[in-house]
Amino acid sequence: MRIRITFSKTGSLRYTGHLDLHKIWERTIRRAGLPLAYTQGFHPGPKIQLASALPLGFASRAELVDLWLDESAGPLAMPEPNQLQPAAPPGLTILQVEQVDERAPALQNLVASAEYQVTLLDPVDPADLQRKVAGLLAAPSLPRERRGKPYDLRPLVEALELRDCCGQPLPAEGPAPVVQVAMKLAAREGATGRPEEVLDVLGIPLEATRIERTRLEIKFD
Repeated sequence: MRIRITFSKTGSLRYTGHLDLHKIWERTIRRAGLPLAYTQGFHPGPKIQLASALPLGFASRAELVDLWLDESAGPLAMPEPNQLQPAAPPGLTILQVEQVDERAPALQNLVASAEYQVTLLDPVDPADLQRKVAGLLAAPSLPRERRGKPYDLRPLVEALELRDCCGQPLPAEGPAPVVQVAMKLAAREGATGRPEEVLDVLGIPLEATRIERTRLEIKFD
């Protein structure tokens, strides 16, 4: 049985890396008394797929993990969130559990885009930041370099908007302070948009922000 779990990652857990999160899920499923399925070969491992690595320090309310349960001892009942939650560590909240097709592509290959909410911790000039956002969106290309390789950031920015403290679009005029930058970034093979790259173009230091991933968009081919 292949199940897909939607979960949030908050609190101190946001400083847990991708590989450690994989181990946390292995322990959580074991504590819940469910039989994890394992790969074959000389070094069998639990069949767990996380959708997309989340950088250290980022929180999320929309992470996805696929887990395979071993049905060799007989049919299994579909686990419920309240069955799994007591086995999870603080900061990991299980929001939804659903069964998915065993033959579906790897979860990592299904992510089409990700949405982020960036809260600005320092005061900014709203009008100046609006101009920078407009300039970014109007740019035909945004040449960047990552790990020594050039790439174009502009096609990876699908949406970018300034919002007020209530999450509403920032008014074109008025004194409302800018506290959030909402962005939707593409996840393509070999090219994934990263919020810290967008912030750098806007002149916003990463350390002056708090970033939360709010949604992962999945392709349904």
